[in-house]
Formats: sequence, C-alpha cells, structure tokens
Amino acid sequence: MALNFHQLHIFHTVAEKGSFSHAAQALHMTQPAVTMQVQSLEDYFGTKLFARSTKRVELTESGRALIPFARRSIELMKETDIGMSKFTHMLDGRLHLGASLTIGEYILPRLLGPFSQEYPNISVSMKVINTKQLLEEVLNHQLTFGLVEAEVSHPDVHTEAVLSDELRLIVPKQHPLADRERVTVDEVLQFPFVLREQGSGTRRVMEEELEKAGYAPDALRIVMELGSTGAVKSAVEAGLGISILSQSSVRHEAALGVLKVKEIDGVRFDRSFHAIYLNSTLLPISAVTFMTFLRERDLSQWL
Repeated sequence: MALNFHQLHIFHTVAEKGSFSHAAQALHMTQPAVTMQVQSLEDYFGTKLFARSTKRVELTESGRALIPFARRSIELMKETDIGMSKFTHMLDGRLHLGASLTIGEYILPRLLGPFSQEYPNISVSMKVINTKQLLEEVLNHQLTFGLVEAEVSHPDVHTEAVLSDELRLIVPKQHPLADRERVTVDEVLQFPFVLREQGSGTRRVMEEELEKAGYAPDALRIVMELGSTGAVKSAVEAGLGISILSQSSVRHEAALGVLKVKEIDGVRFDRSFHAIYLNSTLLPISAVTFMTFLRERDLSQWL
C-alpha cells in the first residue's frame, strides 16, 4: 500500500477534532470509512497513531511525530491549488458558495459575469444570507465556503481577506447634509438613522469604527432596522433617515442623484470582504480558482 494525501488529511482532521465521529462529520464521510483510513495509515507505518478511549482519541508518540508532516502536506496541497488555479481556464464543475447580503446583492453579480466569461464551464450557485446565518451554515457543513462583510473569529473557521470595500454616509437628495462637501460625526449624530439589522457585517463594521473614534453605538438615534441593503436604501430615499452603507451598493442611486454619498471627517469605514471556510476543509479547485480571481484581478472596472 502506498502512502496518500487523503489518509494524511483524514488523520490530521481526527487529531484536530479529537473524535472519529466529529472528523467524519467535518469530512462528509461515514465514521467507519474514517476509521478504516486511519487503520490503513497505521498499518502502513506499523504503529498506532491514536490511543482510543470511550470519550476521546489522543495522539500517541508516533501520532504526534506525524502531525507536522500531515500539516505540511495539507498546506502544500492548498498552495498547489492556488498556484495552478491561474491556468485552469478549461476547468469545469460547479461552484457553490454563500454570500452575505451586500456582497451577494451588489458585489458578486457584477463579478460573476466576467468570471463566467473566463471560466465558461463552471456553473455557479450562490446562497445569499446574512453573516451570522452564513457562519452557522459553514459550521454545520451546509455550505463549503462563503464570502462575508466582516472578519469572523471562530476557532474552527479559516478567514481570508479577498476584496476591499468602503462604507460611506448615505443621505437623501433633499437632506440638510446633501450639499455639504464633508461632515463631522457630531453633525451626523443629530439625525435619525436607518440601519441594517444586528448580525449584519455592514452594521458590525460601522459600529466598530465609530467605537474606535470614541462614539458608542447607542449614540446613534436609530429609528428603523431593516433586513436588507435594498430596504435601507429605499427608506433613506423616502426621507426616513440617513445610513452608512457600502458605496458599491448605492452606485446606481448616486448616479441618478436620488441619494448622496458623503465622507465623515475623522472616520473611515474601510473593510475587507472575507472568504470563510472550515479549517478541516480542502476547498474544491473551482472555489480556489474563484478566490484567486477575486484577489488577483483588477475588479474596479466592474465595480
């Protein structure tokens, strides 16, 4: 029997999860299949890699010695996929991903067309939900990977910046601030706000940057919370309040003049859009290719 990467990946996942059953769930395999692959690896090396108990498996001395080699093999495989993704123009298959609301509604639709032209044999399926829901689906193995508007901190999740974005103050065309070149935070706080719901990446970035500038989130006079960027834009256009949104999401309304986009002195709402996926997941080559496309192309021509 020859040593293979698949077995090393399974071994590493069992060690990381501390359980054959949890590793099987993470790898979308049955527990007997995981056990069989680990046993094959133990037969190959002629040593036990795990000490098994009723509650948890622990690495033996030989298992601990194998871990760094398994980890390096996984990293090398990831680097190989990234390196080769630049040349996979004849690649076919299916790209299934999740996207948080602003990305899914306003960013990716402008990028999927150029991506599909370059990779015409990859079919795309995208689920659009908020950041909190997307993280839950990744953790529950309902989605392989997703793109979110705020960095996610979770021990089981890998987070990687792939796109840049900036939030700006959005006001209706007849608003007192509409013709001002620049405004201060104190001036902005005098007006009612229409915001995205708690749990959205846009809301989180806005609140974090205001806190860094010395303003507590409860300093905002919030009159309405809405579940989509489109609903927030419509409410602002109707004069119900002002908001802070991705400038990419209001490009059309700003061009028509129905909404005005403003900077706030002393505060910048710069952010990165992040790809998230489980640490135990090796992404399919279609997903790696898409992430390489996002990182390395000049996207400004489409955004």
